[in-house]
Amino acid sequence: MAQREALRELQSRLAQRLQQARSEARGAAWLAVECAEQGLLLPLPGAGEIFGVGALLPVPHTQPWFVGVTSLRGSLHGVVDLAAFLGLRAPQPAGSVRDQARLLALNPACGAHCALLVDRLAGLRGAEQMQSEPDDGTPKPGFAGSAWRDGEGRRWQEIDLAALAWHEQFLGIGT
Repeated sequence: MAQREALRELQSRLAQRLQQARSEARGAAWLAVECAEQGLLLPLPGAGEIFGVGALLPVPHTQPWFVGVTSLRGSLHGVVDLAAFLGLRAPQPAGSVRDQARLLALNPACGAHCALLVDRLAGLRGAEQMQSEPDDGTPKPGFAGSAWRDGEGRRWQEIDLAALAWHEQFLGIGT
């Protein structure tokens, strides 16, 4: 019980910091998440609200990475397992979602009623905390932004949520 309260408190603090970061005028700022132990940076303008993982209704005849649909604040959202979509791991059954997993609803400005299932929230990051990695020349999808390295040497990949929301593969949920 205490662990759940601590997680709720962390989520509340993150939501407050997320709102504060959106209102401050400064350089690039991201919500850092982990998917299959890969660090991902999601730009704050594309990020919406963060939710705990509730009831997910599977949808037949969809891609394995499309977990299903859920109601978030009374609005129906499709749920995409981001790690599976990115090919970082095999899709997981909805019932095997870990306690630290969260749903990140995309900002309505992205034009998609979608939420991303991420394994864990890792806080907020700013450009002043990161160092840009040189482009290694490997082909990347249009939604993959720059790679960054933090002060501890961990590599983070930026994901453009608006570009992801309109990516052909992301929109093609049907099998």
